[in-house]
Amino acid sequence: MPEGDTELVGKVPGWYRYARFLGRAPDLTDRQWRMLGLVAGVSFFEMYDLHLLSLNLAHIQAELAIAEGDLGFLGSIIRSGSLFSVLITLAADRFGRKPMLLFTVLAHTLFTGATAFAPSVEAFVVLQFFARAFATAEVLIAIVVIAEEFPPEKRGWGIGALAAIQACGAGLASLLFSIVDILPYGWRSLYLVGLVPLVLMAYWRRSMPETLLYESTQLSQNHGRKEESVWIPVVYLINHSSGKLLAICSVVFFFTIGASSASFFAPKYLQDVHAWSPASVAILMALGGAFGIVGNPLAGWLSDRLGRRPVSSGFSVGFLIIACVFYGSVGMFVPFLWIIFLFFLMGTDVTIASYGSELFPTRARSTATGIRGLVATLSGAIGLAAVSGLYTVVGSIWHAIMILCGIGFVVPVILYLFFPETAGRPLDDIAPDEEVSGRNSLIAGEQWQD
Repeated sequence: MPEGDTELVGKVPGWYRYARFLGRAPDLTDRQWRMLGLVAGVSFFEMYDLHLLSLNLAHIQAELAIAEGDLGFLGSIIRSGSLFSVLITLAADRFGRKPMLLFTVLAHTLFTGATAFAPSVEAFVVLQFFARAFATAEVLIAIVVIAEEFPPEKRGWGIGALAAIQACGAGLASLLFSIVDILPYGWRSLYLVGLVPLVLMAYWRRSMPETLLYESTQLSQNHGRKEESVWIPVVYLINHSSGKLLAICSVVFFFTIGASSASFFAPKYLQDVHAWSPASVAILMALGGAFGIVGNPLAGWLSDRLGRRPVSSGFSVGFLIIACVFYGSVGMFVPFLWIIFLFFLMGTDVTIASYGSELFPTRARSTATGIRGLVATLSGAIGLAAVSGLYTVVGSIWHAIMILCGIGFVVPVILYLFFPETAGRPLDDIAPDEEVSGRNSLIAGEQWQD
């Protein structure tokens, strides 16, 4: 059923009792609850693996003999794997959300498990490079699924709830990292856990439907779509949504260049500067994340009610300030700063993800989301490489991170100058699939309907 149609309110599923951090359950249909549960379950394991590298960085560095000054470049190369995720998200606009989502899960799981057997730093980087590509694509497609299935007035909450459940995968990684020093194969054992999704693949394949909005769009545009080039969504975006694409990519770039570095080096900062043990770091990551995770659904809920622009601006500025304070703090304040750090980071990610899925038509929504992910990857890689470059100038990784975070303060300016308000509006109203000339030209300075 396309967006805007109504169904009877469904019963809150049993799994929600274990997700009280999402707040009061909204009125959703049975199908919407099922889609949230399935997509979030898939994404849980992707986020588990994405978090492992940062947690295990010090252990991997020691075993594989990586020089201190090379850490930023190593992280940059691995994160560059996400550049290939845009090809997968592009295919999701052509072949469907469901098949590409399941394909990413299978591929990512295999590369993650293989990482446990990496014999050298070169092999480790190659395996994690490809694991990152498929994991990033899965997370991006999952956002598109929720955006297309949820009603306009609950779309922000749905994306926030998805992100919060995804973040629990990072929590699991943190908990298991607390015993990394007593596991038989150390950090390698944690990557073996990433093989669990293989057991669930058959269930996900049977239970997960295609999104109704995608199906309805395919039916209305079935004239020759199968014969069209797979690159048609890219051409469509360039011709009809270039202004929107430039705006969202600018926000992602300027925010991520500092945020990625601040997040990546946090566990190492705690161990090197504050002399925290791996167990202590894991406990803080898990417990702090349990509180900070509230930022996901809360930011989505607030943006549904107060608007995307003010909430996106507030959360992004809050994060950048706290990140700078965190890397210049004394030990006694670290736990509290980490919770606030995560709270604002997660909230900002949710609001930017909401914008990124709302501004584009269904026929190119997944492709646009993939391009947004590509820019996030590039800016994250540039940020990590810049940390290594600035290290030679300022003599401190932590001061380098604070400098990069300062760049992000341009984000709220871009949001208020170039973004429409999308909260509560149907996707077909924000970005119709019809080719309306000039409708979405930000560069020309056109005023969008709020």
